[in-house]
Amino acid sequence: MAYAAAAVAPPCFLTVRSMASRPRQGPKSKNEFTRNRSGRSPDQNSNTSTTSTTGFGNKKREPQWQCVQNCGACCKLDKGPTFPSPEEIFEDPSDVQYYNSLIGTDGWCIHFDKATRKCSIYADRPYFCRVEPDIFQTLYGIDKKKFNMEACSSCIDTIKAIHGSNSKELDDFNHAIWNASSKL
Repeated sequence: MAYAAAAVAPPCFLTVRSMASRPRQGPKSKNEFTRNRSGRSPDQNSNTSTTSTTGFGNKKREPQWQCVQNCGACCKLDKGPTFPSPEEIFEDPSDVQYYNSLIGTDGWCIHFDKATRKCSIYADRPYFCRVEPDIFQTLYGIDKKKFNMEACSSCIDTIKAIHGSNSKELDDFNHAIWNASSKL
């Protein structure tokens, strides 16, 4: 789930357990990403993010998912019991085996360079490391129309779990998704 420059594997396969238990549902709430009546947070400029019309002609901005540099939260593969296990995510046992083979002794992906905070195999990373609408639909049953909201929500949950709710990584991600241009 702009991320080509980040060179870290996107967080599509390890979302919090709540997502694993609700794979075919939409966003947690209708106003999950709405900041105020106009739908903007104070630091957002007016020419970015997607807008849609809601009842009474109100416009609601939606975030545009993108990976950010120097995060790598998704590369922490062994996140603990609040996240779904590979067995809960994958149907194919070979995917489970491959995923488990990527977990280093410290819980991080063996291809994640902690010094540079980049994936050393980014161009050739596994399909489940790609944040794309088709992958989200295959792994989680998430409709392509809900991809951006679910990808953003998934990343936010993962970043909070790995880096913390007050981390620079979370601030950087929120800034990026709310100030993204229309390209993805």
